[in-house]
Amino acid sequence: MSEPYYRYHLFFCVNKREGSPRPCCQNAKNNALSMHNYVKLRIKELGFPPRTVCLNATGCMDLCESGPVLVVYPEGVWYKYANEQDLDEILTSHLQNGQIVERLRLTL
Repeated sequence: MSEPYYRYHLFFCVNKREGSPRPCCQNAKNNALSMHNYVKLRIKELGFPPRTVCLNATGCMDLCESGPVLVVYPEGVWYKYANEQDLDEILTSHLQNGQIVERLRLTL
């Protein structure tokens, strides 16, 4: 079996839902797109080697009431986050040290 091209693959929900009573990850309270851009910058600042992290923005991942959310593969670990500090903890604990951040983990 060959090595994966990326060690980790992060998917950020950045869905924006106008005029719906259901919450979404990209709204006045949750600015998921700016958090996605923050993580992109932090990956570079933290010095992750090439092919360690692939970062993608996605549409709705159907966990709107838990949002904003992201999922880390290959483990399939879902996280909720509220701020840059939460994202830093996911990057350093999970991606750098292999430790899942239980306080932010979503159980599905």
